[in-house]
Amino acid sequence: MNILIAEDDKDLRQLLELHLIKEDFTVYAAEDGLKALDMFKNNEINLVILDVMMPGLDGFHLLRKIRETSEIPAIFLTARGEDPDKILGLGLGADDYMVKPFNPIELIARVQAQLRRSYQYLASQKTPDKLTIQIGDLTFDKNSYSAYKNDKLLECNAKEIKLLQIFMENVGRVYTKKQLYEAVWEEAYYGDDNTIMVHISHLRDKIEDNPKSPQYLKTIRGIGYKLENHQRISDDI
Repeated sequence: MNILIAEDDKDLRQLLELHLIKEDFTVYAAEDGLKALDMFKNNEINLVILDVMMPGLDGFHLLRKIRETSEIPAIFLTARGEDPDKILGLGLGADDYMVKPFNPIELIARVQAQLRRSYQYLASQKTPDKLTIQIGDLTFDKNSYSAYKNDKLLECNAKEIKLLQIFMENVGRVYTKKQLYEAVWEEAYYGDDNTIMVHISHLRDKIEDNPKSPQYLKTIRGIGYKLENHQRISDDI
């Protein structure tokens, strides 16, 4: 597996490189965004680790360039833990982020987790597309474009169905309000939080046992929403 590190802090860059090599990764390391982009274009890279603040080309602009041609996992490193930075990074297509200082061992664990998800997705793309998705008590039927809970049809409007499809096809992925709005309404997002919140609320009323304490559709404070794979535990256990 080939990992690209773009980090202008020499000590941190070398530390990460050392830990990754110990885990049998092949590492490409660059001290600025322009060199990192050149390495990305000229090598087969499986995952990128990007510092936000770098000379030449910052991490946000570098990821934009990468996303023009590739959907490989991307992890941001940032010295700033503010929500706007996290939202921007996720909105650009980052898969994870870590705020400095952090434990390199945790970063390695996140790298391995992202690579597993990436290759599971690629493997699923090579098999025939399933017409139904089953998540806990929920079922989504792509053929009829309908959803069920415990085999009972859910009365959802077109926007709610589209939201549910996005979430069920991407369990565990965090979506910003902007991403959801532009995917479902297919128009530019100008901060219309109320539209998203109302539809999320209506969707929870239909898929949750207790909408005020959701088990499936979770709010990620300051970022957006994700669907979790909630498995009911039998009373006999």
